[in-house]
Amino acid sequence: MYRDWAQAAERAIVTRHLRRVWGLPGTVLGRSGWPPTPDQRLHWHWNYWWQAHLLDCLIDAQLRAPEPARAATIQRFVRSILVRNFGQWSNEYYDDMAWLGLALQRIGVSAPLAAILSELRSAWTPDGGGGIWWRKGDKFKNAPSNGPAAILHARVGEVERARDLLAWMERTLVDPDTGLVWDGLRLNDQGSGGELVKAIYTYCQGVFLGACLELSEVDAAARTIRAVAAHCAPGGVLRGQGGGDGGLFAGILARYLALAAKRLPGVEAETARELVLTSAESCFTGAADVHGSPLFSPEWTQPAVTDPVRGPTRDLSVQVGAWLLLEAAATLE
Repeated sequence: MYRDWAQAAERAIVTRHLRRVWGLPGTVLGRSGWPPTPDQRLHWHWNYWWQAHLLDCLIDAQLRAPEPARAATIQRFVRSILVRNFGQWSNEYYDDMAWLGLALQRIGVSAPLAAILSELRSAWTPDGGGGIWWRKGDKFKNAPSNGPAAILHARVGEVERARDLLAWMERTLVDPDTGLVWDGLRLNDQGSGGELVKAIYTYCQGVFLGACLELSEVDAAARTIRAVAAHCAPGGVLRGQGGGDGGLFAGILARYLALAAKRLPGVEAETARELVLTSAESCFTGAADVHGSPLFSPEWTQPAVTDPVRGPTRDLSVQVGAWLLLEAAATLE
């Protein structure tokens, strides 16, 4: 069932969103909206990190049901990122680069991965007790950058740096009362004193959990799952966080909950599994049928708006977030 749902999500997103870049042969990226605005038709606003997650979903699908055509699409997609990013792999946001690095590491693309890792290493500073910045020239250090960077460093064997990043998050961003992970630490211009930004995002829980899993920090991973179940999943369904970038947040958490369900011992593994599967069922059954393919809502407990398609439902991020969830569920079938 879940595999069929993941396949349906893939078909819908590939059909609606994947198009050539500037009409160039041999290129393909995801349009940021559907139906597309004129600038989205041209990939003018192309959302680097949304594309990284779209690439990750294509890789998930290839692992689920290998096909030569999809393998070719993945290779075109990687080349197209370089084309659309004007010949470079980096950008201003360290979290964006970490996400692309994670996708590229899964398919063994070494040259751009090396460039991205170099950028992430350079982002570490002692300001605020350690950790890496959210973006270049900023004074904000957060879970959305440090979490995926820790996962990537761990997966390429740079375990010491991964542990440093996780330790910084643990001592700086984990709420001692709830176990939830706060957003980040905003420092002053001198890099000393700062303000904790205590916003709670499913994104932050997901990347912290992922880092814990890569580094076998079982107790911290279990604590995070308990916190998510208690505070981020009313009725057992992961809470949505709107469109735009927020459309990806719950899908990211679902990916690492599914990994936790397979890697952890005890009751927390079953809790993680139930969170993913219950969310998947609510997400898919609440999707609208548009020309025979599902269109997903940004809030998995609510139906998608389709008459006309408007608001966050249009966003590639929302649709890819649902696809992330359904591929995660498929791994647990």
